[in-house]
Amino acid sequence: VQLQASGGGLVQAGDSLRLSCAASGRAFSTYRMGWFRQAPGKERDIVAAIRWSDGVTNYADSVKGRFTISREYAKNTLWLQMNSLRPEDTADYYCAADRSPNWRNWAFRSAYDYWGQGTQVTVSS
Repeated sequence: VQLQASGGGLVQAGDSLRLSCAASGRAFSTYRMGWFRQAPGKERDIVAAIRWSDGVTNYADSVKGRFTISREYAKNTLWLQMNSLRPEDTADYYCAADRSPNWRNWAFRSAYDYWGQGTQVTVSS
């Protein structure tokens, strides 16, 4: 499985961005995909996750109501719509995939087996 994230950039506080993650590989299948982010000097933390089969989602408290995770099932593409961006959202954003059918692990970095490269998001005040 290969994951390719894109869509990052430099924006001002209050602006919006949409990240995408294209998944490829023979017979791609996944149970769950997620977005994580890592700010300089900090741990890589969960932003949001989606169950691939039925679209059930979960979010970190810090982004609830502002970010929306979605997927385009037929095209194996993951999205993260980010609205009302804040300077504290500045980070490298990573998409990840996991084949293990355990939704309770949605927030744990160690539960994800496949990772894309990061895409940088910078929010200026």
